[in-house]
Amino acid sequence: MTRASTHIFRLLKWGRTLARHGVLREIERSPNTPPAVVRLTRIARFGTVQPKEPDYAEAFREIGPAAIKLGQTLATRPDVVGEEAVQNLLSLQDSLPPVPFELIKAQIERSFEQPIEALYSEIDPVPVGAASIAQVHQAVTTDGRKVAVKVLRPGIREKFAHDITTYEWAAAHLEALGGEAKRLRPRLTIANFKRWTNRELDLRREAASASELADNMKGFHGYRIPAIDWDRTNGRVMTIEWVDGIKISNIEALKAAGHNMPELAHRLVLAFLTQAISGGYFHADMHQGNLFVCDDGDIVAIDFGIMGRINTRARQWLAEILYGLTTGNYRRVAEIHFEAQYVPSYHSVDEFATALRAVGEPMRGKPVSELSVGQMLDGLFAITRDFDMQTQPHLLLLQKTMVMVEGIATQLDPDINMWDVAAPFVRDWIRDELGPEAALADRLREDMKTLFGIPSLVRRVEESYPKKGAAPEPPPLPDVELIWDRSRKKGSSPWGYIATAIGGGALVWAGVALGWLS
Repeated sequence: MTRASTHIFRLLKWGRTLARHGVLREIERSPNTPPAVVRLTRIARFGTVQPKEPDYAEAFREIGPAAIKLGQTLATRPDVVGEEAVQNLLSLQDSLPPVPFELIKAQIERSFEQPIEALYSEIDPVPVGAASIAQVHQAVTTDGRKVAVKVLRPGIREKFAHDITTYEWAAAHLEALGGEAKRLRPRLTIANFKRWTNRELDLRREAASASELADNMKGFHGYRIPAIDWDRTNGRVMTIEWVDGIKISNIEALKAAGHNMPELAHRLVLAFLTQAISGGYFHADMHQGNLFVCDDGDIVAIDFGIMGRINTRARQWLAEILYGLTTGNYRRVAEIHFEAQYVPSYHSVDEFATALRAVGEPMRGKPVSELSVGQMLDGLFAITRDFDMQTQPHLLLLQKTMVMVEGIATQLDPDINMWDVAAPFVRDWIRDELGPEAALADRLREDMKTLFGIPSLVRRVEESYPKKGAAPEPPPLPDVELIWDRSRKKGSSPWGYIATAIGGGALVWAGVALGWLS
């Protein structure tokens, strides 16, 4: 078990790094930052020379690989860090200097227990990409197939493991402050982050994700997943079909190759909706570097380390929410939030519907080019705060991916209207999923309202037991002994620990980079 002093030492280094890059000053000014964290930020940045403009991306990059992953997730939370910070964090590319090929070769041979020549007739020692967790080399298999070989960085599993234990410790202390910090559930966020990164650190899981997504998308023409070479894949090495194509971000090259840009944009949006709503399993890292367009016009996705999954009931609710927003049925959207138990029952459905209308109406009927995704998200997050809606990590991952897809689609076709593309798909899915009963859904909902509603007595009974709504069952959280509880048990004053934490800015990183990530 890691000692509190070890966590404090790590947080001291990270907090001072944030201070040197001007990040703590902005966090200190945020109205959402708890007073205790504000006091810590003032002390932690004391004596540092700070730039005029905060550089969030460089701070996370300097802290290390795990922080890079956290920083990328923070880029989806303008309500937490502000629009300015989000724009800066979007420049945080998951890239690091490559590991020497001798170490990569040794990693491959050790994991397969055979010489590299038995697997690949050729392998380029210069990587085509080097990220925080792994790097990729182009190769040719012994049977002549062109492939990409993804190899974990040596020692990366151990590095992530000890960093995440400190994240858990820090998040527990922040959540103990209560208020807004408790509502955003930092401990649950870190638990989900741990689960996601553990999946990324096992390349067999990534290979399985690619295989499952390929099966789900077989009936969708024009979007495909590269084939996995299972004979050359294990926990530390993944071999996958090489993709020859144009990066979807290279607009000029796509136009020069004669691709239909509006059609590509439309197909990309439908591919995402097919994954998320029809399959309930979606590629959650659909940024520009992970999408290519081949000569035949197919969109090909790569890098399946981050995947999202939504259960059947949640998909039905999600479809109705999207359709309600596109058609202006804000009352039904509000009802779904209460049915899914996203919003506590003591709030008013009508008031929530009105709040949704304030966000939704400015978006309807306009092309994406005239909309600010940042402003829209700010409005939605403000609503969740006003109505005590707890953070739903599975929805945040979906939302993050939707923003990515929307951004790429807008670059391909500035005139695309996401809502116009989504509405027919969602309408047809609801009809097909619910069957003939869908046509009677509105009438049944009204005529049988007493049956669909839960009487207050039953509601009170249900609240005594675990609920099964749209949100997945939260993972078990680790037991973390708070420093003040430990001191109380020993009968000593907690101020020694607290003074150490304050003096080093130890909890600052917890409050800024971990606890506020949701």
